[in-house]
Amino acid sequence: MGKSTPATMALKKAGKAFDLLEYDYDPNAASIGLHAAESMGLPPSQVFKTLMVSLAGEVCTAVLPSDRELDLRALAAYAKCKSAEMVKPADAERISGYKIGGISPLGQKKRLRCFIDDSALALPFMVLNGGQRGLQIKIAPADLVAALSAATAAIANRKE
Repeated sequence: MGKSTPATMALKKAGKAFDLLEYDYDPNAASIGLHAAESMGLPPSQVFKTLMVSLAGEVCTAVLPSDRELDLRALAAYAKCKSAEMVKPADAERISGYKIGGISPLGQKKRLRCFIDDSALALPFMVLNGGQRGLQIKIAPADLVAALSAATAAIANRKE
């Protein structure tokens, strides 16, 4: 598996320290994020997923723990938009330059506004997709926020 992706190159360019973790990607997993957490022996609250969202027509990324659901209303309110909706998978792949199951907020074709769930700030490190299925980046939350110029907000709900 290649270790250099647009996501890892973006972090290197930003001068941020990170580690790479790998796991056996299962395209049939009910939840890719939960499967990744289990495979790596990490709590799901520390393994984050990247979702592509349209905020009143502007495509953005939302990064949240794999054991939570995105609160579209909270995200829209925080971004001062009237509406938020998920981007279709084919559009997410086209816009990000990554395949579903490998989407990272880092190193996308075009830099998008990013929102990270504020639960990340309480963690010593977080893990998120490295831009390739089965490849994860372990990074300090503050370094990820800085590398992405991301906003942090309460955008996630507990899964029912």
